Amino acid sequence: MKTIDNRRVVITGMGAVSPIGNDLPTIWKNLMDGYCGIDFIKSFDTADLPVKIAAELKDFDAEASGVDKGFVKRNDRFAIYAMAAAHQAMKDNEDLQMDPSRLGVYVGSGIGGFDTILREVKKFYDEGPRWISPLMIPTMIGNMASGSVAIRYNAQGPCVPIVTACATGTHSIGEAYRAIKHGYADAIIAGGTEAGINPVSIAAFANCKALTKSEDPKYASLPFNKNRGGFVIAEGSGIVLLEEYEHAKARGAKIYAELCGYGNSCDAYHNTAPRPDGTTQSLAIRQALDEAQFKAGESLYINAHGTGTPMNDSGETRAIKIALGEEEARKAHISSTKSEMGHALGAAGAIELIISVMTLNNGIIPPTIGLDEPDPECDLNYTPNTPVETNVDIAISNSLGFGGHNGCLAIRKI
Repeated sequence: MKTIDNRRVVITGMGAVSPIGNDLPTIWKNLMDGYCGIDFIKSFDTADLPVKIAAELKDFDAEASGVDKGFVKRNDRFAIYAMAAAHQAMKDNEDLQMDPSRLGVYVGSGIGGFDTILREVKKFYDEGPRWISPLMIPTMIGNMASGSVAIRYNAQGPCVPIVTACATGTHSIGEAYRAIKHGYADAIIAGGTEAGINPVSIAAFANCKALTKSEDPKYASLPFNKNRGGFVIAEGSGIVLLEEYEHAKARGAKIYAELCGYGNSCDAYHNTAPRPDGTTQSLAIRQALDEAQFKAGESLYINAHGTGTPMNDSGETRAIKIALGEEEARKAHISSTKSEMGHALGAAGAIELIISVMTLNNGIIPPTIGLDEPDPECDLNYTPNTPVETNVDIAISNSLGFGGHNGCLAIRKI
């Protein structure tokens, strides 16, 4: 098939479930109100664990969110969350009539069916191999969210579950963008999903010194704060419908924004630590900005990766300065919405792109809450504590993942 290099790609559907809301209006309101979705863990006993806080979903009802009861019974939470977010993204696109071979799905998960693995391994040791569920494998494997969404929407085109740790959602959307741009599909349901809050994941992330040991849920996720001590694990899903512009226009689809730039680079440095000087992270940012034809003087919003880990925030600050230059970096409006909703790992980048779209369209910068003592090494405008109204010409969303995976997406109004 002959590929095409200049097709435009737009966002025509969005959906998310998160620790600060299970629909987009609620998420946006809570962001503007500075609501913190982090709390003491309610879903299991944390008495023996070194960390007792996380950002869990609240009042999530899968069936009320459009997920079939049978699917809920047979699947892990990461796939259930993806189906709920996809339902929202596709609800406005019920009239989408197209060749199924031109509709794809790129939905990734950093971890996959972690709960399923724990449950079945415990069953193996407690009760023996004959009691292992025949559904264990199709429930735990990380591609099953993508495959399940494809089945639901009869998407017979490219179906690719990206796995790049905390950059999964961003890379899933970015690679879907390229597939449409170069002619391999006309529309792709894309994003990330994660349900990694359980006793083993808490112990594992804590023991590798990634999680904050804060005992105050409301002062725990502290991006760019000199008091930061690690990230707060979260869960959820973000899904967008990407569509070729002329295809969307022809059917009269609502267009939220144009996805116009994508950058992808690797630190090639360390399994868990980012490259400290920010040089490789800056490559992804610069690639996205160049493809989006960013010009000096444009009003730029950056949804930072901003995890609240000591090395990430200072390194990301350096990366932004390298990518933009000192002067433009200081003009940029930046925030880390992980301060309110924690770090949803493979889902984070997708949820944060959706937030960036809402920022672009509403002209309000979400705050970085809890930023009372900025780190001197993090000296850019991180929108401390209070939203800021301003016109935004272009927005980007950064993601950096274990393994050195860096991703950046750029969007504009259309």
